[in-house]
Amino acid sequence: MPHSEPLRLHVPEPTGRPGQTTDFSYLRLSPAGEVRRPEVDVTPVDTRDIAYSLIRVLDEHGNAVGPWAPDISIETLRAGMRAMMKTRIFDSRMLIAQRQKKMSFYMQSLGEEAIGAAQAMALNRDDMCFPTYRQQSILMARDVPLHGLICQLMSNEGDPLKGRQLPVMYSIKEAGFFSISGNLATQYIQAVGWAMASAIKNDTKIASAWIGDGATAEADFDTALTFAHVYHAPVILNVVNNQWAISTFQAIAGGENTTFAARGVGCGIASLRVDGNDFLAVYAASKWAAERARSNLGPTLIEWVTYRAGPHSTSDDPSKYRPLDDANHFPLGDPIARLKQYLINQGAWSEQEHEDTQKELEAMVIAAQKEAEKFGSLADNHVFSPAEMFEDIYEQMPEHLRQQRQQLGI
Repeated sequence: MPHSEPLRLHVPEPTGRPGQTTDFSYLRLSPAGEVRRPEVDVTPVDTRDIAYSLIRVLDEHGNAVGPWAPDISIETLRAGMRAMMKTRIFDSRMLIAQRQKKMSFYMQSLGEEAIGAAQAMALNRDDMCFPTYRQQSILMARDVPLHGLICQLMSNEGDPLKGRQLPVMYSIKEAGFFSISGNLATQYIQAVGWAMASAIKNDTKIASAWIGDGATAEADFDTALTFAHVYHAPVILNVVNNQWAISTFQAIAGGENTTFAARGVGCGIASLRVDGNDFLAVYAASKWAAERARSNLGPTLIEWVTYRAGPHSTSDDPSKYRPLDDANHFPLGDPIARLKQYLINQGAWSEQEHEDTQKELEAMVIAAQKEAEKFGSLADNHVFSPAEMFEDIYEQMPEHLRQQRQQLGI
C-alpha cells in the first residue's frame, strides 16, 4: 500500500528556550565511579560502551570514587585550582576591558576551565596543543606571562605576534600552544598532521587537538579522524561539547540521540566520554589517552561534556536563544567549586585560602594589565613591512629555502 503522507525533515530543537527551564535529561549521565577503566591497549571497538556513558570521579559529596580516580599529588591539584581560578579572573578582567573599548572583542571559557588546565598538566610541555579560543586555561596552567597575552588582545606594540592574529588567537610555541584558527575544524587536521610528522621523525612528542561540538559538522573533522585511524597518529582528539555552538544547540551538529564520542568508535578510534567539569576525571582520561599515544597504540577521541556558561563572544547575547539561568541548572556543576570541595575534604584547601588566592590572582592580573597598557598602539605608531611581519618565520627558514627566495628576488 503506497504511503500518502508527504515527506518531511526533522529539525532538532533544544530542550530549553528563553523563559523555560532546560531539561538536561538528554545528557546521558552516569553515576560517579560507575564507568569501567579499560587497559590502555584496548581495541577501539571495545570502548563503545564508554562512548555512550560518562566517566566521572568526583561524587556529589566531593569524594573521588571508582577506577578512574587518578594517582595525582595534592601539589598538582592545588596548582590546577590556581590555574582554573586565574583563568576565570583573567576572563572577567578582559571582559571588562573589552566593554571599556580597550580591545575589539573577547571570548571567555567560563565553566570550561578544568578541561584545558587538567589536560595541560597531564601532558608534557613540549607536546603540541592545537586549541580553540576557549583553552586559555592551558596557558594559565603553563604559567605563560599574562602581560604578553593582554598585549596580544589589545594589538599594541607589546603584542608578541605583531598584530598578525585576531584577539584571543594566541600562538606560543614554547608553551606547546599552536596558533589558534578561527575556523576551528582546521585545528584537527593540523594536529593529526603534526602528530604524524612527529612519528615520522621518530620523536616522542604527541599532539592534542581541540574542537567544539558545532565544528564536528565540518568536513575537516571527518578527514582528521580518517587519517588518525589509518596511520595510528599519536594524537588526542578533544571534542568540547559545551552544548552550544555560536547560537545553535549541539543536536544541530549531530548530537541528538547519540554522542560525539561514538563517532570515534565508528571510525576505529578508541573513544571516551568524560565529565568535563570534573578536574580529576579530565586528568585521568588525558593521562590514559596520552599513554596510548606514546605507546604507539593510536589516537583517542574524548568528548568532554561541559557547559558554556557565558556568551559565545562579547558580540553574543545568549538570552535570545536559551534560558538566562541555564548554567545554574547544569547538572555537572561548576569545575572550580567541585575541585574546591574535594581539596577541602582532603584538608588541602580552605575557605580562607580560597579567598586569599582569589585576591592574590586578581592583583596579579590587574598588574599585568597595567603593564600591558603602557605600550602604544601598533596602528598609531608603526606600520610593519612584510619583512618585519614575518621576521621570525625567515629566521627559522632552512638555508636552502632562503637561497631559493634570494634567487627569485623575494
